[in-house]
Amino acid sequence: MPLDPARLRLGACPCLSGEQYTDCCGRFHRGDTDAPTAEQLMRSRYSAFVVRDTDYLLRTWHPDTRPAALELDPDIEWRRLDIVATLRGGPLDAEGTVEFAAHYRSDGERGVQRENSRFVRIDRRWYYLDGDVG
Repeated sequence: MPLDPARLRLGACPCLSGEQYTDCCGRFHRGDTDAPTAEQLMRSRYSAFVVRDTDYLLRTWHPDTRPAALELDPDIEWRRLDIVATLRGGPLDAEGTVEFAAHYRSDGERGVQRENSRFVRIDRRWYYLDGDVG
């Protein structure tokens, strides 16, 4: 059974930062501020998958590679995010990569999506460009 997004918004952030959702990725989802690093954008995008915030996912996707629409699989329950490595992607960089493993359950089976994601910063805002799924 998928996690209840309303319940998540009141508790710990799905990105596993140790902060409350509202003070962590929730502030990015609400548009209060932009993620200052590629890794924080990656974490907030993972959390957007958990809470099914397609608007945020599309808003933070680079326009050159963004799909016209995004439909999330309601049977996937995202369980844990592991950041494997980061390369650049800091507040003063123009690009960066984040390698991650996102653990999930679907139809009672466990799975892991591994990806090396590329991010670019334009006008002080980070965008997801694309990724190599492995």
